[in-house]
Amino acid sequence: MPEKPTTGPGGITRRNFLTTMGAGAIGATVSEDVLAAGKEAAQPQVMPAGRTAEIALRVNGQTHGLSVETRWTLLHVLREVIGLTAAKPGCERGECGACTVLIDGIPRYACLTLAVEAQGREITTLEGLMDGEALGTVQVAFAEADAFQCGYCTPGQIMAVEGLLRSSPNPSTEEIRRGVSGNLCRCGAYQHIFKAARRAAELKGGK
Repeated sequence: MPEKPTTGPGGITRRNFLTTMGAGAIGATVSEDVLAAGKEAAQPQVMPAGRTAEIALRVNGQTHGLSVETRWTLLHVLREVIGLTAAKPGCERGECGACTVLIDGIPRYACLTLAVEAQGREITTLEGLMDGEALGTVQVAFAEADAFQCGYCTPGQIMAVEGLLRSSPNPSTEEIRRGVSGNLCRCGAYQHIFKAARRAAELKGGK
């Protein structure tokens, strides 16, 4: 004769209690597995260190054959591999503009540009504006207008103005403000920078 189920407080039998607990344990295990799988799937794809590529970068009119890691930024390659140190690391997240260079004549943040992206483009750094030891036109204008204090942002500011003048040789004050709006000067020398941009336009026009 089958054993009569033992009924506990609240009308719960021993058999029902064990069955419920077993199902709960299975559900918890399945839930943990699903959560673990979800966490694993949510992990970002990370570029493995050491993966290299052979590239050719044309910088200031000279072609450089380079072996670079595919995750390296143009800023890193310019400074640490090629040895052109005018572009400065500042925020390294596209906010300060200290690393500005020209790519096909357009100002770009070198810290947000991968070196492998810059293949086949004309890259110009501050060094490329010079003629030997002679300063370029925008550099002369910045010196005349006293458009710097600590000078750390100055290379990026000059490249931003150079890019602006290549696209708009006689910019208005508002165009100048927009042209350098992506470059921060912590010393606050903006009025002098605007004057330097206008002076550079005059010097380029005179030439």
